Amino acid sequence: MELLYYALFGLVAGAIARLLHPGRDPMNWIWTMLLGIGGAVVGGWIARTLNLDPSVGATRWIAAIGGSVLLLVLYHLATARRATADPSGKAAATEDYKRAAFEDLSRGPDG
Repeated sequence: MELLYYALFGLVAGAIARLLHPGRDPMNWIWTMLLGIGGAVVGGWIARTLNLDPSVGATRWIAAIGGSVLLLVLYHLATARRATADPSGKAAATEDYKRAAFEDLSRGPDG
């Protein structure tokens, strides 16, 4: 039962982190859950190093969501250079990115 609770907690924390983090995050619900679980682990470790108890109250949620946002930022930093550069070394046009983001949003939540 505890594993189910942790999975549900990770799903909610990952979804909130994706809402707070700007930009496109093309993930399904399984990856969102894994993001939240990983964020809870990272955020819990950071909270413990700051002498906070991440197992009670709002600290649990803040640590999990903060850790998830941190993981998203690191993911985007690691993949941004590859996504915006073409083989000639020039940056991708921002208009192309805006058009792709608008088309993604116009499809709605069902994709």
